[in-house]
Amino acid sequence: MKHNHLLGGAPVNRNAICHLSFYSDITASDVQWLWYPYIPLGKITLIQGDPGDGKTTLMLHIASLLSQGAHMPFSDSAVPPSSTIYQSAEDSPSDTIKPRLLRESASCDRIAFLESMDTPLMLKSHEWENAINQISARLLVIDPLQAFLGSDTQLRQAIDMRLVLRHLSEVAERTNCAIVLVGHMNKAYGGKSLYRGLGSIDIVAAARSVLLIGRLKDDQSVRVLAQIKNSLAKEGSTLAFEMTEDQGLRWIGEYDMTADDILYGTEYPESTKHDAACNELKRLLASGSLPCNEIYGALEANGISKRTIDQAKKTLSIASTKKTNEWYWSLTEKS
Repeated sequence: MKHNHLLGGAPVNRNAICHLSFYSDITASDVQWLWYPYIPLGKITLIQGDPGDGKTTLMLHIASLLSQGAHMPFSDSAVPPSSTIYQSAEDSPSDTIKPRLLRESASCDRIAFLESMDTPLMLKSHEWENAINQISARLLVIDPLQAFLGSDTQLRQAIDMRLVLRHLSEVAERTNCAIVLVGHMNKAYGGKSLYRGLGSIDIVAAARSVLLIGRLKDDQSVRVLAQIKNSLAKEGSTLAFEMTEDQGLRWIGEYDMTADDILYGTEYPESTKHDAACNELKRLLASGSLPCNEIYGALEANGISKRTIDQAKKTLSIASTKKTNEWYWSLTEKS
């Protein structure tokens, strides 16, 4: 039943600009996903990373799977063959985008882009919604978002960004289209991963899912994808994939790596989990050797990943010795 009065008996001003609604009148619904739990439908997703780390390759891979109606990576469900609008400001449609799509066996008749017009496309343009509705697109990728802000929108001005992103969020909701913004990282070192994207923090705040992508320091062909924000579900596992010149993108699987690991690799700033792992290893081994499984268990209970523990072990030059079918760790003179 619709409420026609305010709490306390005060009458409703029907000339008011806003209308008061009650959650009792709202029908609850489940979140729909393009790729659970990484890319929701009807919402904004932000994917960040340094240039050349695979953001475009990943999103073209997702668009290709969507065009074929194939399963998303490590997912049991598939979206029916659907259209994507892939808008790139940095790569040529003919010699870069199209060859990558063909390498991924994409159905290119389901992947479109907006031709350049007299008025440059911006995030706040109405053309996005018109194009989504025209082909019933399930995915819109804007790559990179910095190129579509327009000269009158300051990247770091919160009011401008909130208005622009509110418009884009409403477009996503009205069309039930997943909108993915591809963004570059800033050069700040030692900051929290959520704040490493170029521009206002409002960009991160507007996104319901934020993904970070980077490459392994010791194997440049391997990229790692971590979710650093999920407002709609439990954060997804970190995933690794390989990029090769002839085969394109090949998934490796889940990977024991955090967002900080991706950002810093082995060049850790002060006060990170790497330092915490080193300090804890020194403390645990100060009285003598211990089974490595016991050490892993103690540090992982404190939120330190196995990969970080192994890196700290290497930093400290900790020795490994096998005793009765079990490995023991101990400090050395270099520790």
